[in-house]
Amino acid sequence: MSIKVKRSRAQPMSRLLGGNGELAPLMRTARLIARAQQHLREHLPEEVREHLFVGGYHDGKLALLTDRAVWLTWLRYEQPRLLELLHQLPEFAAVTGFSLKVRPVRPLKVPPRQIRTLPAPAADEISACAADVDDPRLKRALERLASHAERGD
Repeated sequence: MSIKVKRSRAQPMSRLLGGNGELAPLMRTARLIARAQQHLREHLPEEVREHLFVGGYHDGKLALLTDRAVWLTWLRYEQPRLLELLHQLPEFAAVTGFSLKVRPVRPLKVPPRQIRTLPAPAADEISACAADVDDPRLKRALERLASHAERGD
């Protein structure tokens, strides 16, 4: 008698993301970047923390991004101290400097809700049209539309 074992879908995914999977180097890099950002932010003045982002690593330089030029100027003066902070973590001993960039972060703007009104006479016309329509879906849609009218009490 043989017993079939159902493989979990999570198993291939974990193999892909960790260990020797195709995305493993990318995931390790992402974790390192997140660790560097967290470590640097923990040692920054409170007003700067939310404006610093670690963008990547290339040719021995760690990319530091900020959303405003004023913070970029501040980062330029603080580079030696930030490099010392980063070298506290053994995995960042190879970092020789920083590449500083301004990338304005534009917050998502929720479009203002446009409130439309339907006058009572228009609703009466739509209701009259709905009464003459044979298609049940169209009839319900017209009745629903007419129900949005402003009615005086």
